Amino acid sequence: MRIALLGQAAFAEKALEALLKHGDEIVHVFAPPDPAAGKPDPLAAKARELGLPLSQPKSFKKEEAYEHFKTLDADLAILAFVTLIVPERILYTPRYKSICFHPSLLPRRRGASGINWAIIEGDAETGVTWFWPDQGIDTGPILVQKRVPIADSDTVGSIYFNTLFPMGIDAMIEAVDLIKAGNPPAIVQDESKATYEAPCRDEHAKIDFSKPARAVFNLIRGCDPQPGAYASLGEKRLRLYDVALSTTTETAAPGTIVAIDSAGMKIALSGGSIVAKRARIDPSPKKVAPADLAASGEISAGAHLT
Repeated sequence: MRIALLGQAAFAEKALEALLKHGDEIVHVFAPPDPAAGKPDPLAAKARELGLPLSQPKSFKKEEAYEHFKTLDADLAILAFVTLIVPERILYTPRYKSICFHPSLLPRRRGASGINWAIIEGDAETGVTWFWPDQGIDTGPILVQKRVPIADSDTVGSIYFNTLFPMGIDAMIEAVDLIKAGNPPAIVQDESKATYEAPCRDEHAKIDFSKPARAVFNLIRGCDPQPGAYASLGEKRLRLYDVALSTTTETAAPGTIVAIDSAGMKIALSGGSIVAKRARIDPSPKKVAPADLAASGEISAGAHLT
């Protein structure tokens, strides 16, 4: 099958490798523009390495982008982690139109931070969806969907890279095979079950210690690694990562650092406690063991986080 691949980051790079291994012909690759400094996007780098036709548009809305797409004579366009708006006329140009990846169980968790909100709001499961995109945001009919439970040990980073990423690549190949076989699924999304959340940013990542232990625990996992859930320690902003939950009630007030040792930093919560194995203090980007921060005098047992 003649495929135009649009995407970015490691997921799109792996999608390219998987499609070539599958025996498909990549007629063109569309990747983000190279940054002024630093490494180019992995998809762009891989396309150059393989000698594939490559374009790096800043927008797909211009007339020349549409005219270029028409010349490709593609059977299918695959959107593998695309953040730019792709107009319907481009989506519908290939012989079998286009399919798009989304890391959630559509119609739930539409938007850019589906994994974050699934964990923050305590969903029991998540998954991946390949769907037929239209003019809406993650609103087109579903082609393939796979489900996976969310464990207490999962963070956004761990469940994406360990589970959803490889599951999404496998599901892409399944989707291509369904299209090749003819009459592929196109299950209309049930709008009564749809949810859409804003991108998870710092404004959502502030820890409220008046909330139950489970809610605080979920927020920290749902912001790990980005944007990083945080609390204030005086004038400092302390971000927490890699946490475990205990339902044993502490006598200290919620937000109190109960202990700091080789196991991590134990913080009292309402109805339990957490142990954070890594932390960082803004503006430092480095995540370290809390014992290291204690050794440098940055934090101490008995301090109260707000």
